[in-house]
Amino acid sequence: MKENDIDYPPFNELIGAVSVRAEPQRERLLVIIDTRALDRQCLAQSIVAHKTDLLVLAFGSIEEWRQHRGQYPPLSAILLNIGGRNIAERDVAEEIRRLSSEFASTPVIVLADTDELAQIMKALECGAKGYIPSSVTIDVCIEAIYLALVGGVFVPASCLFAMHQLFESSNTVPHPLAGMFTSRQAEVVEALRRGKANKIIAYELNLRESTVKVHIRNIMKKVKATNRTEVAYKLNDLLPNDRSVERDPQHRTTSEPDQPTSSAPSARSLGKRQRWSCHGATPTP
Repeated sequence: MKENDIDYPPFNELIGAVSVRAEPQRERLLVIIDTRALDRQCLAQSIVAHKTDLLVLAFGSIEEWRQHRGQYPPLSAILLNIGGRNIAERDVAEEIRRLSSEFASTPVIVLADTDELAQIMKALECGAKGYIPSSVTIDVCIEAIYLALVGGVFVPASCLFAMHQLFESSNTVPHPLAGMFTSRQAEVVEALRRGKANKIIAYELNLRESTVKVHIRNIMKKVKATNRTEVAYKLNDLLPNDRSVERDPQHRTTSEPDQPTSSAPSARSLGKRQRWSCHGATPTP
């Protein structure tokens, strides 16, 4: 042997399979299933090179393993390398289900080239007891295998982050009026649905009453309504299940001018406020 040659553990070729032993006898057996000979041999060699206490066998299919299973101790774990294949494909998903069903007491761990959340969840649904993306180091891969051996389930951290973002986005429900009205128009819409008068809307939104009327006209055009009553009905049809809107007890169903209630600011106070905000201008009658 040359001085620079690396002394790897010997390989025993078994009809496309490879057996890698660091010691003569092992109690726990890991079988790698991968259709690509070079990939499975390199992975098996890497695991053994880390001086694990596993007997590692690599086969091109589970059928090849069955032909030689009598020569080895019972299975402890199966590492199925699907590479770049998609678990959404029927044959891939079926292979995981079949292995998980046939070897029910043995954890089946999936090794794949992607860490997409949908792919990971599909693998777990098919019965996998772990999902290892090929982007991890060999140390992480080995620890994930050991986790499965003691009953745990390994998933990459990126999966948890993706799930967190998914939950966050699902909790952020867009308002039904978004995109149809401007933010100010949406505020006027909510007030109209509560049956509030123009003066009250102007007071609450810190607007001139004339500005409120302009907003209402634009809203009527967008919903194709001819009066305030029709606007209210159409808006309620757009948001039939919006329970957050409690109708004003003084709601009026006509387009007649509303009179302020005792709980609302009086016309005198509104007039004073408008004169102040308009710097001496006379309020609109």
